[in-house]
Amino acid sequence: MDDLFASTATTSGFHIGIGGWTYVPWRGGMFYPVGLVQRRELEFASRQLTSIEINGTYYGTQKPAIYAGWRDATPDGFVFSAKAPKRIVTARRLAGTGGQIEDFIDGISHLGDRLGPLLWQFEAGRTLDRDDVASFLGLLPAQVNGRRQRHAVEIRDPAFLDAETVALLRQHNVALSYTDSPEYPNAADLCSDFVYARLMRSRDEHLTGYPSAELTQWKARARTWREGNDPQDLPHASTAAATQTPREVYLYFISAAKHRNPAAARELSGLLEQT
Repeated sequence: MDDLFASTATTSGFHIGIGGWTYVPWRGGMFYPVGLVQRRELEFASRQLTSIEINGTYYGTQKPAIYAGWRDATPDGFVFSAKAPKRIVTARRLAGTGGQIEDFIDGISHLGDRLGPLLWQFEAGRTLDRDDVASFLGLLPAQVNGRRQRHAVEIRDPAFLDAETVALLRQHNVALSYTDSPEYPNAADLCSDFVYARLMRSRDEHLTGYPSAELTQWKARARTWREGNDPQDLPHASTAAATQTPREVYLYFISAAKHRNPAAARELSGLLEQT
């Protein structure tokens, strides 16, 4: 059984993964080997993938000891991203959440060098105020425990997804999360020195979630981002060109046919390892 825990994820500069790691349909051979005990699922998943987006932090934070345990269960080079708590991103006045942001980051900082980007997702149906968001972005720490901290925002207010917002995010070096969701507005403008993408169209009829042609297309886009360029086949909110610089790529398969997402992530990682 211990042979199952050899690390297989090696795509330098690419962090390809899934949302969460506790999901019953992944057990029994779908992703987790038959007989693998639940307490070792993170240990296994973190050696098959290069990153996992923690979704549970949106609903409630963990004690520092839990984060430290997750850190110790994962190999060097693995990173978590995490969705920021709902209580923060749904606050009526975002500019007044500084104390809550500090509390959240104080706890999750126990992930140590496994802590990657934090995702601040603004719900659909909310009308965002430009000045309030600008003040909020100024509250996000650029460093945590002496290490650089990255931030991404996901905007579901279509009226706010415009050139002015792109300029604001670039000013703060905050990434604009791109999704391929058919339900929410999306834009792939490059606003930071990393890319954050969340793919939501996996389908049950494909064992790898996405058909091979689409995964090949995502491989090309991911490489374009990594090389510092901007895929022009994706929607954009601004015509202002981004700075051309190599970017780390964080890409997650989430939602939709969730039971297929680990296979999608592993397939894309394999494609990215090819020349």
